[in-house]
Amino acid sequence: MSTTSVHAPVPGRAVTLGDVPDPVFAQGMVGYGAAVDPPHDIIDAVAPVSGRVIKLMPHAYIIVTSENVGVLVHLGLDTVALQGAGFSAHVSEGDTVTAGQTMITYDVPSVVAAGLNPIVPVVVMDEREPGNIVVGDDVATGAEIAAGSLLFTADK
Repeated sequence: MSTTSVHAPVPGRAVTLGDVPDPVFAQGMVGYGAAVDPPHDIIDAVAPVSGRVIKLMPHAYIIVTSENVGVLVHLGLDTVALQGAGFSAHVSEGDTVTAGQTMITYDVPSVVAAGLNPIVPVVVMDEREPGNIVVGDDVATGAEIAAGSLLFTADK
């Protein structure tokens, strides 16, 4: 079994996944993890883990670690409807990235102006056991965190 530390891709208030106002994320249908409610500024979303970018969309990305742990970062809820507006990618699909590396510049005010929730769910893809995810103290207390702070650990 391996343990993967997953870091916050954006600054903001740490949120438990169950508090994300979207049933697909809140109920762990995609996988389990945590979320960050970002400040209403233009911010850089960074890689929460080191690995290879296997999927890159304007509003989301998936990185697979060397231990085959896939981590999804989704910038905002229903943001696919923006068709890329408010997002600028700094990497390409297939790139190898290190934790903390800038992935996408995220224009949070434009997402809010479009009437969408800017919260950023971060989940381990296809994780079906919520007990394999251990959230950090900041998530448990709803604390403000910096990008790169520990969000949760995942046991696989």
